[in-house]
Amino acid sequence: MDAEKFVQNIKSYCELRGIKPTVACRESGVGTSFINNVERGQTPSVAKVQMLADYLGVTTSELLGEKQPATGEGDLSPDVSSVLDAYQQATPELRAAVRRVLGIDDP
Repeated sequence: MDAEKFVQNIKSYCELRGIKPTVACRESGVGTSFINNVERGQTPSVAKVQMLADYLGVTTSELLGEKQPATGEGDLSPDVSSVLDAYQQATPELRAAVRRVLGIDDP
């Protein structure tokens, strides 16, 4: 597991949904120190990764940054990654517009 990529994915999915990572960790049940523990080298349990992925509405593979199984239509992960990268580089005004369109409250 690439811990740095995993933490970045957590933060990106949270930002996309307009919630703070600590809130997502607390509300998903994985605990508020989850991200700090991963950053310090602790490997999270499969159950906790699943709980957080479920809360964020993504698969564990997407959250971990793993490649998806071949579907015959190409790997889906680069598409998700491209969208998240574009969102992260957008201006605050554009991010707010995206959240409004998606019906997500501002953080």
